[in-house]
Amino acid sequence: MNSHIRCMTLTHATTLLKPGRNAPNEERIEGNWHVYPFEAALEIDYVDQAGNPTRRWVIARELKVGPGKMLLGGIDMSDDGYRGFRVDRIERLEDAETGLVVDRNILDWLVKRAERQAKERRKALRNA
Repeated sequence: MNSHIRCMTLTHATTLLKPGRNAPNEERIEGNWHVYPFEAALEIDYVDQAGNPTRRWVIARELKVGPGKMLLGGIDMSDDGYRGFRVDRIERLEDAETGLVVDRNILDWLVKRAERQAKERRKALRNA
């Protein structure tokens, strides 16, 4: 992809970061899953079940931690549909807001980001 097109895509993605009307705003339990609200515009390199690599632009909305796996849920900009991506299949991600590229310890980075965002939400509620 041309660099100017990629920049336009990421810029468009960051404008969509405002929380959606139905986006989760607090942690919750769904059966065996612990669901954390998560807000980010990400470019991810993902490998599907058949082993096919793809590059996706995702407006992330939640991080789901369950028995033996973790899912990143959000709007896939390529088909404008909500999708869940297995974190263990994400080989690389780029934060569209900061330009930070993560290609190691992706799971740890996502969990820390979710925890930081939860702390910021709690602080905002106390100050409101």
